Amino acid sequence: MEQNKIAIGEPAPEFSTKAFHNDKIIDLKLSNYKGKWIVLAFYPADFTFICPTELVSLAEHYDQFKKLNTEILSVSTDTAFSHKAWWDNSPSIRKITYPMMADPTGNICRAYGTYIETEGLSLRGTFIIDPDGILKSMDVHDNSIGRNTAEIIRKLQAAQYVRQNGGEVCPANWQPGTKTLRPGLDLVGKI
Repeated sequence: MEQNKIAIGEPAPEFSTKAFHNDKIIDLKLSNYKGKWIVLAFYPADFTFICPTELVSLAEHYDQFKKLNTEILSVSTDTAFSHKAWWDNSPSIRKITYPMMADPTGNICRAYGTYIETEGLSLRGTFIIDPDGILKSMDVHDNSIGRNTAEIIRKLQAAQYVRQNGGEVCPANWQPGTKTLRPGLDLVGKI
C-alpha cells in the first residue's frame, strides 16, 4: 500500500483506533482532541530497547505538556492488549499515563508516512498538531536514534508562540522569553 503524502500547514490525517489508557482499552479518535495541541509519537514496538526510554521521558514531562494544553498520543503497530501487557509488566512503562494507541493494521502509520512495509513496524516519528487539527511540525528518523523530549517541548512552545503572536517568527535556537523576528520589519543583518 502506498503511503499518503502529508504536509505541514495541512490537516493532520484523521484516525480512529483502540488505545490503552488508565488501565483500560478505549476507543480514540483524533477529532476528540479538537481545541488541544497534540504530540503524536510513533515508535516501532513494545518490549524494545530505545522505545521505553522515549516513552518514559515523555511521561516524565507529561505535566509540562498538559500545562501547554497538549495531549501526548503514542502509536505503534502493537495491539492495545500488547500495550497493556507491557504496562502491566514494566515498572518504567507504568509511568505512562497518556494514551498508547494501537495500529496493528499499520493504517495510521501509513497515513503519517512512518510505516516500514517490509517490517510491519513504524519509524520513530514526532508530529505536532495544533488545536484546529493542522500539522505544524513533523520529524521522522531512523529507529536507531531516540528523540529529545526537551526539543519537542521547544518546538511546541515555538508553534504556540507563533500562533498567539501573528506576524512574529522564532529564529534558530529560540527559547521562550527570547527575541523573535518580524519578517519585513527585522533586517537579517541586525541578527
